[in-house]
Amino acid sequence: MQMTFRWFGPDDDKITLGQVRQIPGVQGVVGALYDVPVGEVWPKAKIAQLKAQIEDAGMSLEVIESVNIHDDIKIGLPSRDQYIENYKETIRNLSEFGIKVICYNFMPVFDWVRTELARTLPDGSTTMAYDQSIVDTMDPEGMAASVEGDSNGYVMPGWEPERMKGLKALFAQYADVDEQKLSDNLRYFLEAIIPTCEQYDVKMAIHPDDPPRPIFGLPRIVKNFDDLKAIVEMVDSPHNALTLCTGSLGENPENDVPALIRYFAGRDRVPFAHVRNIKHLGNDNFEEAAHLSEMGSLDIYEIMKAFHDVGFDGYIRPDHGRMIWGETGRPGYGLYDRALGIAYLNGLWEAIDKGSKA
Repeated sequence: MQMTFRWFGPDDDKITLGQVRQIPGVQGVVGALYDVPVGEVWPKAKIAQLKAQIEDAGMSLEVIESVNIHDDIKIGLPSRDQYIENYKETIRNLSEFGIKVICYNFMPVFDWVRTELARTLPDGSTTMAYDQSIVDTMDPEGMAASVEGDSNGYVMPGWEPERMKGLKALFAQYADVDEQKLSDNLRYFLEAIIPTCEQYDVKMAIHPDDPPRPIFGLPRIVKNFDDLKAIVEMVDSPHNALTLCTGSLGENPENDVPALIRYFAGRDRVPFAHVRNIKHLGNDNFEEAAHLSEMGSLDIYEIMKAFHDVGFDGYIRPDHGRMIWGETGRPGYGLYDRALGIAYLNGLWEAIDKGSKA
């Protein structure tokens, strides 16, 4: 297991690499280029600069989250072929700088949805939460405005203002895209890029839908065991892989997250994992919890044990954290609670590892 920490870069993250370096056990940073428009080729010079910044701070850059997929690819427009060629060139460029995994998603329009970005918990911390009844009464424009208004001035991944301005036109383009068509378009994309991934040894790791259910009538195709199995079978290659996000999958109580880990990680199809806890509130509602098992509805011990049992040696990071100790910043991506999460996950891993050898 290689512990990592997501970082948004010197211009868009109040957390410094020096602070990340001081979290015990962190070996690498999960980064991205946020100033390259979706669909364009990532320039080598910008990749080199990001890599140098992280390595100069004493850590590695081997995972990118995310090289976003242009909507034309998801919709299946004729222009998708050029965007796929651009994506392949980006894969080649990233491989030149030692990138081993690209995390991506195939969610239409919204990468993730929360109805609150700063719900106050009984202990005084704040967290992100989802209320289905609010989604049922809100239109997409209202949701976008809500996220922007609660983001503390930060651009939230997947909710970039320039993209949100074209929501009506974007929804119109997706009008005829159902689950089958979206799945067919993912297959088309994977069949085109995986040979390049194999040639340059870069694994594509798709992130589950968040939450794992249709939103505003948009299809979702990365929700559960059957979806994940169908995706890895689209192109039978270890380079066609999964980002196993315990929080996103765990938002559906019917998903047995440790069993999913044992099945897919045990078959070498999980090079990257996000581990976080969530608390089910009934009626498809949930809030994000501290990583400690007893604080939420997921058994993080069993999750980490599942990874250990299958010999997981990929990259892992704590996912969204609460805002604690008076910290302000990008919702879900503060320093303190994610650092506590890392300490907890590392402690579980050490205990499980030593216990297995006793």
